[in-house]
Amino acid sequence: MLERRMLERVRCVLESGGLSREEALQLLDLPEDELFLSASELRRHFFDNKVDLCFIINAKSGNCNMNCRFCSQSSFNSTQIEKYPFKSKEELGEIVSSWEEFPVARCGIVTSGGALTDADVESLAQFIESRSAEGKAGHPLICGSLGRLRHEAIERLKRAGLSRLHHNLETCEHFYPNVCTTQTWRSRLETVHQAKQEGLSVCCGGLFGLGESWEDRVCFAEELRREGIDNVPINFLYPHPGTPLAHQPVMPPEEALRIIALFRHMLPAATLRICGGRVSVLKERQYDIFAAGANALMTGNYLTIPGAGVRQDLAALRRLGLEPAT
Repeated sequence: MLERRMLERVRCVLESGGLSREEALQLLDLPEDELFLSASELRRHFFDNKVDLCFIINAKSGNCNMNCRFCSQSSFNSTQIEKYPFKSKEELGEIVSSWEEFPVARCGIVTSGGALTDADVESLAQFIESRSAEGKAGHPLICGSLGRLRHEAIERLKRAGLSRLHHNLETCEHFYPNVCTTQTWRSRLETVHQAKQEGLSVCCGGLFGLGESWEDRVCFAEELRREGIDNVPINFLYPHPGTPLAHQPVMPPEEALRIIALFRHMLPAATLRICGGRVSVLKERQYDIFAAGANALMTGNYLTIPGAGVRQDLAALRRLGLEPAT
């Protein structure tokens, strides 16, 4: 009976391209084991046993002029972190080269601040071009999380060989003013639109545990689906000391896993990449993300806190019968 219900749910998801808001909210009443059965089946349907891995470089840290209430790098907040300008091409090259032995498909160059300067854009473009000149353009592929970018900057980086632009919307449009007031949700969406217009692949997701409701989460999944987003990073709040959300309760692992399963049922063919908060929120359940429907993860450290080591993650994949997608 349980398997028959699971197969019927999977059939409905595949035929519809993703559950409606009402259907998705009904999922939340299911026991975890039943919810995960269909989430896992959907993951296997689209991705088999492959898991896409990426790592990030915090290439420009701190002094951000945005007032995001969760962020340790905002100049409006007082978290004690290391602050530095954009790393040199040589520094970036050394870090990326140290990862080349691992089956990790992508490297994300991440910078703090609302937008890169023209000089920083050109420095990054030259770094990407140097990788091509050395015959290293294919592994790992270089992505960027670079704040708001004008068309000219996106075009320059694409021409240099940037593989993908990452630009999170963080949460649904309705809830976003509770997160940040120095920029709008629509202005962030405009950067996503510009990247897509330039023909770049886009990675666009959000952060959960900000105080949003389940209805807000479902609405956010609908917004991503409407925008045709097929690479979705999922982050869970780490309440950084010195931020307005420092005293926000840490999300229970079971809730975080249900969010992943919810998004798998609403965005069945999307790559769901589990990133920030995987270690601090999921703890001993961090590798249950695959049972919940995830098919990708960020390995290594995060922007300002440690993450799981790549060797630990690769060993966990082997134990689970999963393989890196390279």
